[in-house]
Amino acid sequence: MARWELNASQRLADAALELFAERGYENTTVLDIAQRAGLAKSTFFRHFQDKRGVLFGGDALFGQLVTAIAAAPAGATPLEALACGFDVLGRDVFTPARRALTIRRRAVIDAHPDLQEREALKGVSLTASMAEAIARRGVPGLAAGVAAQLGALAFKMAYERWSDPGNTDEFSYVARQALGEVQAAVPAV
Repeated sequence: MARWELNASQRLADAALELFAERGYENTTVLDIAQRAGLAKSTFFRHFQDKRGVLFGGDALFGQLVTAIAAAPAGATPLEALACGFDVLGRDVFTPARRALTIRRRAVIDAHPDLQEREALKGVSLTASMAEAIARRGVPGLAAGVAAQLGALAFKMAYERWSDPGNTDEFSYVARQALGEVQAAVPAV
């Protein structure tokens, strides 16, 4: 492949996950990833800060979710607005074509405690983004925070179910199902 080809970021991510599976995360270098992708090491650093960035980049997810929450119908409850956000993620981010990549990503993270910690921190940031988006819809701070925490729980459940190799359901379906389960559990608490 030519070094100038457009999808460099995706090629780097694919190469990294292949190498992590073949050699292990610790035994894979940035140079290895760039070479596997057919790119220069400097190109890697234009897209990612380090090899962890391959696994945790993509803050576009936050932006898409926040935008979708803001665009939810005016009368939507906070959880309904979150469901609209999850639908957008299912359409644009967690697509059937990306499932295999996500499964490989999850396997790498599950095998390394330091990566699990980084994943947890990303979850905290995602929750904060959801809370801010819900608050901007006019929901009081505490209620926005609680809704975001419930949404984060539903998102985590949905992500784990969707990225299970045996699952074939679309992310939007799994996410709405998880959100419904969380919402049903709230009155029982």
